[in-house]
Amino acid sequence: MRASRSILPLRLSGLTWERGGEQLLGPLDLELDGENRVVVLGPNGAGKSLLLRLAHGLIAPSSGSVAWEEPDPRRQRSRQAMVFDRAVLLRRSARANVEYALALRGVAAVERGARTDEVLEQTGLLDLANRAARALSAGEQQRLALARAWALRPEILFLDEPTASLDPAAARRIEQLILQIREAGTAIILTTHDLGLARRIAEEVVFLYRGRVLEHAAASVFFEAPATREARAFLQGDLTW
Repeated sequence: MRASRSILPLRLSGLTWERGGEQLLGPLDLELDGENRVVVLGPNGAGKSLLLRLAHGLIAPSSGSVAWEEPDPRRQRSRQAMVFDRAVLLRRSARANVEYALALRGVAAVERGARTDEVLEQTGLLDLANRAARALSAGEQQRLALARAWALRPEILFLDEPTASLDPAAARRIEQLILQIREAGTAIILTTHDLGLARRIAEEVVFLYRGRVLEHAAASVFFEAPATREARAFLQGDLTW
């Protein structure tokens, strides 16, 4: 559940990111309050992953700002988590991967075990707790990455293509976990190329094209009546860079 004082909304103002003199994102303005499940869509190279990394603070903007309702940077960081398209796991057991993340967040040793068992059970991994994390299947590894993030009890969870490398059954399991995490009170912002997943998950859509936000709308509106030519072409599978 969320703390009494929320770090949300997230406000991106005049945000840009450049590399080698080329502007790859922005300028863009966007506000997300976390009340809806947000899916960021767009063709390859549109800036989806960049947007998440900037919002999460993994990279600094070239210009503009990333602002949270909570002014304390330390609390901003402690109330966020992110999971990538491929799980980045330590050479330790599944259990130790979760416990290490909790230790880094300053969770007391007496609490780590119980919290770890809880998320491993919720993600269907408790029977694999002592197995080497990197020996797990791709789907199990991604569930472990989600478990590790969920154990931190973030207010907001960023997910960058969380089902991209998975077979349909494993992807469906991840989708169910995302909905479960949201139901437990964590705001969700994710990117995906899977329009089926997007239609099932999204309550709110941000559509990026060439680094700009072309549409920001309720999912029902976006999928049924996109406002821009680019979004219509994207949904029809005709949009090229």
